Amino acid sequence: MIELPDRRITPWVGRLLAINAVVLLLQQTIFTSEYLAQLLSFDSSLTLQRPWTLVTYMFVHGGIFHLAANSLALFVFGPPVERRFGSPTFIAYYMLCGIGAALFSMVLHAFQLGLEPFVGASGAIIGVAYAFSRLFPDAQMMVFPIPVPIKAKWLILMLAAYDVLGLYVIHDGIAHGAHLGGLLTGVVYFVIRGIGRPIDSFPLPSIRRRVPVVARGGDGTSQQPLITTATAPVPPSGERQHGIEEALEIDRVLDKISATGLGSLTTEERRFLDTVARRRRDMN
Repeated sequence: MIELPDRRITPWVGRLLAINAVVLLLQQTIFTSEYLAQLLSFDSSLTLQRPWTLVTYMFVHGGIFHLAANSLALFVFGPPVERRFGSPTFIAYYMLCGIGAALFSMVLHAFQLGLEPFVGASGAIIGVAYAFSRLFPDAQMMVFPIPVPIKAKWLILMLAAYDVLGLYVIHDGIAHGAHLGGLLTGVVYFVIRGIGRPIDSFPLPSIRRRVPVVARGGDGTSQQPLITTATAPVPPSGERQHGIEEALEIDRVLDKISATGLGSLTTEERRFLDTVARRRRDMN
């Protein structure tokens, strides 16, 4: 069993969950007008007159069960992705997938495909689910009512297949075209990101000091090391000092990534990691 990433609530996941819940509460208590709901939902035929609906539809839901399903999915997939992306990149990606879902639905609507008007964060969230499947492809997921765990990379394929069937065959009142639009936006994002060769695609070898583990005999005397490390020639003092400073800087930057995500790095820090990664690859 592969251990899943830490899923404690992250800043933007928590905010999105709260915003969606508050909007539904206001819908059902104060702003109950059907006309207001129409003004916020997405309809391709009215996009030019209501451009704001490219965004607002994501924060409106059709009821408590619709909200609960989307909130559960965001709670499961969102925090690990936000930690890996960093909060600013995560919310930008989330909004991009949501807008992409609406635009793709607009294209499908021109061919008389898809369901409109629609509301809900499903398009953005399935984009987040796709990001999760790329970042943690072998994470084991339990999906009701399937009795066995499924790897994230297979689960996203199953979801895509279901939405394709829903678009052409299954008429269940769900905006499957928007789901596919969010997923495809995520695919395009990762393709472009891959062309850019991001720093996190080049894992750096660990530079933290390694201490050999030694087995001891029953009388307390040291025996042969269980783990040994090769000794390198001692560099001149100037190079040794530079290596120590570089190692400390790498540790600092890696700790920053671990705490706040890759998106929190400055341009100088990214350039520094890229230079170190390139030099170490050339040495191997």
